[in-house]
Amino acid sequence: MSNGFTRRILHVDLTHAKTWIENPSDDFYRKYMGGSAMGLYYLLKEMTPGVDPLGPDNIFTMMLSPLTGSPVSGQSRMTISCKSPLAHGIADSQAGGFFPAEMRFAGFDGIVIRGKSPTPVYLWLTDGKAEIRDASAMWGKTTGDAEALIRKELGDEKIEVAQIGPAGENLVRVAAVMNMSNRAAGRTGVGAVMGSKNLKAVAVRGKSKRVPVADSKALNEIAKGGAKSVESNPDMHGLHLHGTAGVVVWQNIGGTLPTRNYNEGQFEGCDSIGGELMTETILKERDTCYSCAVKCKRVVETEYKGRKVDPFYGGAEYESIATFGSYCGIDDLHAVSLANQLCNEYGMDTVGCGATIAWAMECYENGLLSEAQVGFPLKFGDADAMLRMTEMIAKREGFGDVLADGSERAANRLGVGHDYLITSKGTEAPAHMPQKKRSLGLIYAVNAFGSDHQSSEHDGSIEEGAGESYMNKLKSLGFNEHLPKGSLGAEKVRYAFETQKMYSFLDSANLCQFVYGPAWTLFGPEDTVNIVRAIMGWTDFSIAEMQEIGERRLAMMRAFNAREGLTRDNDKLPKKFFKALKGTGPTAGVTLVEADIERAKDHYYEFAGYELATGNPSTAKMAALGLDWV
Repeated sequence: MSNGFTRRILHVDLTHAKTWIENPSDDFYRKYMGGSAMGLYYLLKEMTPGVDPLGPDNIFTMMLSPLTGSPVSGQSRMTISCKSPLAHGIADSQAGGFFPAEMRFAGFDGIVIRGKSPTPVYLWLTDGKAEIRDASAMWGKTTGDAEALIRKELGDEKIEVAQIGPAGENLVRVAAVMNMSNRAAGRTGVGAVMGSKNLKAVAVRGKSKRVPVADSKALNEIAKGGAKSVESNPDMHGLHLHGTAGVVVWQNIGGTLPTRNYNEGQFEGCDSIGGELMTETILKERDTCYSCAVKCKRVVETEYKGRKVDPFYGGAEYESIATFGSYCGIDDLHAVSLANQLCNEYGMDTVGCGATIAWAMECYENGLLSEAQVGFPLKFGDADAMLRMTEMIAKREGFGDVLADGSERAANRLGVGHDYLITSKGTEAPAHMPQKKRSLGLIYAVNAFGSDHQSSEHDGSIEEGAGESYMNKLKSLGFNEHLPKGSLGAEKVRYAFETQKMYSFLDSANLCQFVYGPAWTLFGPEDTVNIVRAIMGWTDFSIAEMQEIGERRLAMMRAFNAREGLTRDNDKLPKKFFKALKGTGPTAGVTLVEADIERAKDHYYEFAGYELATGNPSTAKMAALGLDWV
């Protein structure tokens, strides 16, 4: 094992029940780092364009990075890459918890999975060995039950499991891959791809808990300093106290809490679903990921109309509270918590599921869907109907079978509701409103796998009024001055692109974006570089190289999409974002302007070195990034 990585990539052919080990070079890791970029390498090298996302020829990768398992906050994450059955191109999804670190301790840097098993199976990884085992007894089980069965069969309660639930088995296009039954690689439908391969789970256990690092003293000093600063950093302290749920009320005050399927930016029931209320009432404890001092994960215990919300399944994050709460006009924290649990049990993305139900509610309220079609009234504010539909989607029962393909495909199948969609490249928008966060709107459009709030830094970190601690970190990326609120000129676009490159690096280094980032996080750009140096021994590693690795991943994703026929025409936002918001508050009447977005896209492609006409990376840019082989 070298510093950081094991130099062991597991390859699995499910069709022929074969496994083998690849030993990449040190240069391979330095160029691609891990995570998303490393997964994309195999997809671009080995997968034919145009494959069926739910067919055996789709390659499914689960990648760590050389930093995974190190004794510092925010490193225990894994990225899944494949062709998306939901988005119109690449699938890219991350998850944390203890599984990623345990997979590293088991002796692997990543897994490349091909083919389809004729029967349900799971992978068992331990101490550098891999085995394909029968999963017939686990198939059809919820995540908690399946995890218990795997641990019992293998005789070890400390085994970590990444798996699909019944939603993935049923090829629900908003299905997730779950770690610990409560950490989701949720976006872009990766759970359906795993299900299409008859792969129920990956179980891992490693006896060695040490990852070799080049300078353990330097790493320990950084790690201890970060842990001590959790209390003094207001963003991190708030994240520790209330989790991401703590921003519910803050978003509402600013008029950026999506309400009733993105029709308004303020929700009158906000206080009843906020993070502070969760902390005061139903929070049982704060959980964490391996070796992380922030402890932002919620664990709740409550019930809704006699149905228990089990702490085993964690607790709702901000996105889940918004999509099942304000998106659907529901102000019952207990019902929202149960919806979150159902998604974790069945293995579904809370954003995709909740937003799709909200779309259906708006269609119903405007007479585009009938009670006869749905099976029951599906109105904003009806928690019972929301919960019922969540289970129907997971099981593909009744009208749930239509919604299980996501809102855009449901609209195409039914021929109604296109004006109510909030999708980009087939992916439902998360709960951060581009009508106010203008550069985020640009990223929603150009991002390779659709709208995503964790692909760039948000506008507020650089706009007038942003804290000086934010600006001090942003100077490392070349930004020295605040920008006007609501701006979307060339400098704001440069800000979006440069921070997107850093976020892209984080998804290749598999570092948590709540701990590492350009502005508001525990560790800034310079800290991130120093951590890489301490672990890897790359003493000449720099911010410039960090940004180049991030840029390389972005170009690889664009190249993958280009092979699948996507162009600039696919870099678009839904019609709804160009209509004035309703309601009251600071964003009432606010809208995006199509000409502004198109102008911003021109600036973005110019900064990125992409062709203006197609939005695809130029030959020169690909060569400059060492990607002329693509």
